[in-house]
Amino acid sequence: MEGASVLWLAMIYLTAGVIAVPLAQRLGLGSVLGYIVAGVVIGPFALHLVGDQTGIRHFAEYGVVIMLFLIGLEVRPSLLWSMRAAFFGLGTSQVVATGLALAGSAMLFGLQWRQALALGFILSLSSTAIVLQIFEEKGLQHTRAGSASFGILLFQDVSTIPMFAALPLLTLQAAALPAAQTGDGAGLLDRYPGWVHALAVLAAVALVIAAGRYLARPAFRYIARTRSRDIFTAAALLLVIAVTLLMQAVGLSPALGAFLAGMVMADSEFRRELEGDIEPFRGLLLGLFFISIGAGMDLGVLTARPLAVAGCVLGLVAIKAVVAFCVARVFRLDGRAAGLTAVALAQGGEFAFVLLGIAAASGILSSELAALATVTVAISMALTPVLLILYERRCSADLSSAPQPENEAFDEAPDVIVAGFGRFGQIAARLLVVNGFKTSTLEASAEQVELVRRFGRRVYYGDATRPDLLQAAGAARAKVLLVAIDDRDQAEKLVELAHTHFPNLKILARAYDRRHAYRLLDQGADVVERETFEAGLTLGAEALKALGFKGMQAARAARLFRRHDENMFQALAPVWRDEERFMIASRESSERMNDLLAADIRNMLQESAAKEAASGEPQAAESRP
Repeated sequence: MEGASVLWLAMIYLTAGVIAVPLAQRLGLGSVLGYIVAGVVIGPFALHLVGDQTGIRHFAEYGVVIMLFLIGLEVRPSLLWSMRAAFFGLGTSQVVATGLALAGSAMLFGLQWRQALALGFILSLSSTAIVLQIFEEKGLQHTRAGSASFGILLFQDVSTIPMFAALPLLTLQAAALPAAQTGDGAGLLDRYPGWVHALAVLAAVALVIAAGRYLARPAFRYIARTRSRDIFTAAALLLVIAVTLLMQAVGLSPALGAFLAGMVMADSEFRRELEGDIEPFRGLLLGLFFISIGAGMDLGVLTARPLAVAGCVLGLVAIKAVVAFCVARVFRLDGRAAGLTAVALAQGGEFAFVLLGIAAASGILSSELAALATVTVAISMALTPVLLILYERRCSADLSSAPQPENEAFDEAPDVIVAGFGRFGQIAARLLVVNGFKTSTLEASAEQVELVRRFGRRVYYGDATRPDLLQAAGAARAKVLLVAIDDRDQAEKLVELAHTHFPNLKILARAYDRRHAYRLLDQGADVVERETFEAGLTLGAEALKALGFKGMQAARAARLFRRHDENMFQALAPVWRDEERFMIASRESSERMNDLLAADIRNMLQESAAKEAASGEPQAAESRP
């Protein structure tokens, strides 16, 4: 019966999402608002199809955990340096200014300074999940407002570390609270004083950083050598879950731990593969998280104290928007970008649910005040898509066409995707890089990745035939896909996949031989190059020079051979699938090509000899092709 109830609950959630999200997107409201409305409809204050959301919320929070792990994977030192103004400047200013403004407002309504300070900084956080999801849907992530918002959100996520550590120190009681009062708070450290909890938090953060660098990376290298995608996916999920359990043990948010783990792995060669493995879980769990927010809204508080809730929501949104706008203008964002940033960050964040629970359990906030703040945060999150739509309509121009920042938040806008970084791929990629083009490189051999990274080259481990991984590498924005994979079947699979899913790419592929070249062209390649053809032709030209040909004569002979071979390649294309006809046509074409080529080269040598005789220069030794 319990299994049936779980299936029934899953069907309700999935049905609500499938119905509400497409309808919301059709109305231009975005998927996030669709999920939240679906949750409200099936929740206990509407159709009452689902009851208590505590268990579902805890499970659904893994969507936020995975999302922050993926964000952490993008936080490389080079990225932080390129967006230092948005991260350190805008982020610090927004959190401090908003926290103090909200705390001051709370003190005006009679809260003690400890309560006001805790509440102000908890509510200064915005929803990374909602803002990034909406910006991605609207194509705003690479605008000036998108870059600024991402920098602020990134700083907010990092700032939760000191917030989690500081909250126990603000407790109004001299002694630690009993475990029964702390709920989901500090876990193993329930009975210890606040300073012990703070030290444990710092120790856990240090452990995540050290384990990620010195344990996780060697483990992933070992697993990659097995070439088992399933085990690699299991290892990626194991990393996230292990960090989650550690964070819960010290009373920290699991999402925060996942973010730190992602940051540690950001510079590893496995970043792209990890993104591809984890990404499918993110969308489903995030949708579940947003539905649980809607279903878990305590609308009883709203009906009992409608004016108080409305005033809190209006005050929160107004204060956060005004502060964010002023901060953005101070950092020289234009009015439109500053306005979009202000509207996007005007809501409370998902971390607030956890922090408010800890604050209530620690006695910093009363249960009634925490409940009111929770409803305020949830409603402000639900209003965000609506506010952004209204702001979009208020602006006459399309927001996504706003000027691009000098340094984009994500530096994933390559000109070329290079699939395969062996001997062939390295030559082509280096030629592109020295000519100023940006490349994103994927290599399926962990040993090869480890080797070339020792020489300082940025190559990522991953199977380029996976659409999600190709997407993560920037295929949607790149111009060229260079297929340099050794495996013939994998190369054909990649060409077919890229031709189907990324029509913007011009596909240049390495072929093993003539037949493989035909197959690649059939799958959608625009240009194919047989891997040994040019090298063999060059070596043959050198042999001609060793046999007495002059340099220009040898080069011209090679050009003639290339032209005749290309003509032969085109002539055989219609019959290459028929083995018998292909063999007969190949023999006939080879004989004809040899005769024509020999005649052309004889004519070339005669012309060369005639020119030398006319010029009075001594003739070279006679050479025969």
